[in-house]
Amino acid sequence: MKNQALVVGASGIIGSAVSHLLAEEHWAVAGLARRPDVAAGITPISADLLDPHQLKMALADIEPTHVFLTTWARQSSEAENIRVNAEMLRNVLDAVGRSGSVRHVALSTGLKHYLGPFEAYGQGALPQTPFREEQGRLDVPNFYYAQEDELFAAAKRDGFTWSVHRPHTVTGVAVGNAMNMATTLAVYASICRFTGRPFRFPGSGVQWNSLTDMTDAGQLARHMLWAATTPAAANEAFNVVNGDVFRWKWMWARIADWFGIAPAPFDGTPAPLEQQMADDADIWKDMSKQFHLAEPDIQRLISPWHTDADLGRPIEVVTDMSKSRKLGFLAYQPSDEAFFNVFERLRSSNLIPRK
Repeated sequence: MKNQALVVGASGIIGSAVSHLLAEEHWAVAGLARRPDVAAGITPISADLLDPHQLKMALADIEPTHVFLTTWARQSSEAENIRVNAEMLRNVLDAVGRSGSVRHVALSTGLKHYLGPFEAYGQGALPQTPFREEQGRLDVPNFYYAQEDELFAAAKRDGFTWSVHRPHTVTGVAVGNAMNMATTLAVYASICRFTGRPFRFPGSGVQWNSLTDMTDAGQLARHMLWAATTPAAANEAFNVVNGDVFRWKWMWARIADWFGIAPAPFDGTPAPLEQQMADDADIWKDMSKQFHLAEPDIQRLISPWHTDADLGRPIEVVTDMSKSRKLGFLAYQPSDEAFFNVFERLRSSNLIPRK
């Protein structure tokens, strides 16, 4: 029986990487999103995940063997995050569970499992780093926990295996994505180059000086495929990062050099991008006209709030991947090259100016 994948959130950073990898591996792939992209080897399906009837109608002819859940919807509070995101996941699993075809469901969450939700991000008593999968849930409401609970309940009801994947900050390309550090930094660096403004690190002294890691979308896609097809990985939660560690004081200079600008000296004072880029919409429109860029709306490209949250953390964030390594996942991705690959893709797609 040929593997049939349903990728939920197929137009996002993670979902698009998963969809393209599966298509390259000759899977039958259906990509579900509110506004799915058109890509070779991927059947686009449009539906609102909060509309159970519409969702069931859209998936009526799909009998997936594997489901990859890679989407979420940001809300005004964590209580709403929990309600909405749990409901979306529940609706999808209810819609596909009727066929009995599903053998495995992979859910992508993230390190907020250990760091807490945005309302209490990096605050209070946190587990020591490096984060390990056996560290339990924090005693605080978190929509990742609600998503996991929905997954576990559906797996028990319908008899499929599952895997949970906890990446660090994900680098990749997707226009209109709510959490997109690499594209945000690319736009910021391009504006600094265009205007002559200093390329200032926006975050905390802790992040500047401490070790950290990242997760490339391609690395995460390979990890989700591996877990979905490796019996020993069934019914397990996994951290997933690139495999290297770095300090932002080094990475910031690497990014600046790629764009041909000098990094501004860092004095330890945060300079959040939400403030630095608050008035950049008109500048970006001017740049779009001058360089004939494909997306003149800067808000479709940047997520400074998310980049500020990650780079402003008051603690070191390093992730342990021993669990995956012991079970045979050995893929590796240098994090600076992951950034550069995104920047090159943005240039080749005419989303940021060329040199």
